[in-house]
Amino acid sequence: MIYKSIKDIQASAMGFGCWAMGGTWNNVTDKESIEAVRAAIDHEINFFDVAPVYGLGHAEMVLGQALEGIDRSKVVIATKCGLVWDENKQVRNDLSAQSLIKEVEESLVRLKTDYIDLYQVHWPDPNTSIAETAAALAELKRQGKIRHVGVSNYSLAQTREMMEGVEVATFQGLYNLLEQNPTHYHNIPLQYRTRDEVLPFCAQNDMKYLPYSPLMQGLLTGALKRSGNWDNNDDRSNNPKLNGEAFLPYYNCVEELKTLAQEAGVPLPHLAIHWLVAQQEVGPVIAGAHTIEQVKDNASFIHSTAKREVLEAAEQIVAKWQLD
Repeated sequence: MIYKSIKDIQASAMGFGCWAMGGTWNNVTDKESIEAVRAAIDHEINFFDVAPVYGLGHAEMVLGQALEGIDRSKVVIATKCGLVWDENKQVRNDLSAQSLIKEVEESLVRLKTDYIDLYQVHWPDPNTSIAETAAALAELKRQGKIRHVGVSNYSLAQTREMMEGVEVATFQGLYNLLEQNPTHYHNIPLQYRTRDEVLPFCAQNDMKYLPYSPLMQGLLTGALKRSGNWDNNDDRSNNPKLNGEAFLPYYNCVEELKTLAQEAGVPLPHLAIHWLVAQQEVGPVIAGAHTIEQVKDNASFIHSTAKREVLEAAEQIVAKWQLD
């Protein structure tokens, strides 16, 4: 496995995204998810990215079960905070100090651990000052309940303000071969431009960029059809880029990329992963997996190669389609 440094943490370049194990994607069972996590460890994947809001606590609970009996020092747990829910399952932003103290304790219980390696603010909270959030996170670090702090979906201005109160180790955001400077995610506006703004910022500030949706929720596997990929019970049905007329340019671009990958003798998902891993500022690539086979496919990228000219040709194809 290739490893990336996040401060004093050595994290596998291939990460494991746990959104699907929350139970809101089609055809995902807890049993399969647990088996997938353990298979990931067997294949030297040690970075697991989860969040309380994934399945309203369910994903953290399943990950905790999967890691039982595993040497804690051998895995890196990255979870998040700031999206909480009420008894009616209504989700809201809350990064107040009081909420963070409650959230971290609940995550520790679900994850069956004494500490969290990377604690990330999931989305900005317009109702809480960043200074209050930073102070609370700094205190949790002092207590040893979290090792490092990350931000997710923040603007650069918000990130700089957070850094005034606590060291920030990572910036997590949307980034993949098809979405290099995206302006929105599931219709949520993004206040940052990954390639043009955030990657240079990370390089300047000893931070790692954690790309989520590295295969664009499965599109860059090359396995999706032109239509009819999921029903309304699947969260991906809410992604406008993967449905209706807006999906066609992405689909057609991927068809061209599939041809390039075939000619280069590299699987399309490996091409997309190599494109990310080759970038110095990029940390663990957060790829979802909920079966043993998917884990094996993700981990096997280290056994393939994608020459620089192939990666450049892929970028040229994407540029031609002018995707957002």
